[in-house]
Amino acid sequence: MTGVARTPVILCADDYALSPAVSRGIAELIGAGRLTATGCMTASPYWPEHAAWLAPVADDADIGVHLSLTTLSPLTAMPRTAPGGRAATFGALARAAWLRRLDAGECRAEFAAQLDAFEAALGRAPDFVDGHHHIQNLPGLREVVVGLVRDRYAGRGTYLRSGRERASAVLRRGESVGRALGLAVPGRALHRLARRAGVPVNDGFAGIYDLAPGRDFGALFRRFLVATRPRTLIMCHPGHVDDALRRLDSLTDQREAEYAFLMSDGFPAALEAASVRLARYAGAGG
Repeated sequence: MTGVARTPVILCADDYALSPAVSRGIAELIGAGRLTATGCMTASPYWPEHAAWLAPVADDADIGVHLSLTTLSPLTAMPRTAPGGRAATFGALARAAWLRRLDAGECRAEFAAQLDAFEAALGRAPDFVDGHHHIQNLPGLREVVVGLVRDRYAGRGTYLRSGRERASAVLRRGESVGRALGLAVPGRALHRLARRAGVPVNDGFAGIYDLAPGRDFGALFRRFLVATRPRTLIMCHPGHVDDALRRLDSLTDQREAEYAFLMSDGFPAALEAASVRLARYAGAGG
């Protein structure tokens, strides 16, 4: 593939600060040049400490906020969305969103607090904003997120991650087609809203699969590279496993499988075979 122009894509690891082992694995991958973005869960009690772990690699990847209303307790009082400070389930949150029953004021205040926590720890604006379980794409929440990014970061380069992808690309990849198309629909709405607000946004999305243990992530990743275009963002969930992760999330051993492939010689070989190169958002415009 020498001399062939490679398509620049963003490879983004979700869930930084979810647990010490997850954060350590992600930081190692960034340091090895195997990731170009990570979304930080600033509602996590680990965040202030783990923010410092990013210092050696902060110039090597886009560091963003992975907004959360599920999995982690909120930073603010949310009596309607998270009664008693208990994180919402995704099912309940999605139902409320599609039925237009979310309290936008509560959500905006919580998201603002999570953005504040990022800025307090790192002393700067995030490079991007997205959401745990893709909540930034949901109706009611996408308007809140776009408004916050526009109002706080206009002209500062902060981009928003959408789940929009062409149906033709999803079908060509052939992995979790229903899920990918299901995210692409609200993703298109988020993409349009962001564009109208002057908020930068990625131009394609990949990385969706069932996250079942034992899946061959190398084979999956090669599918994700099919039909990419500049500023396609590929989501992943690598990391190590510890007791803190096991208490919070069912996605455990598959994180190790993703980490192992991304650290392997097979990873750069897959990029080369697909004529793809990794880039940060600013360098992925084609």
